Amino acid sequence: MPAAIEAARAAHAPEALRALARSGKDATRNARFSMAASAPEGVGRAEAGRTGGTDRQAVRDRRRRYNAEGPEGLRDRPRGGAARFPDDG
Repeated sequence: MPAAIEAARAAHAPEALRALARSGKDATRNARFSMAASAPEGVGRAEAGRTGGTDRQAVRDRRRRYNAEGPEGLRDRPRGGAARFPDDG
């Protein structure tokens, strides 16, 4: 296992991630913390997806972002597409 992943997991034990999930106000990010917390416990992607209300591909993507960036990798990112403007009508 790469050293960066081991360091991230050591710094953020499942109990700590669950505590962050309980203390946050953003339900989406809290679900992501719960999914990340399930990885070291051996929970599969499908099971974590059911818990977090998403599919296993999204769990894979979230876990990769968490492993690469830590908890900050679980925040929302800007979406593509045209910028929204107020309706003048």
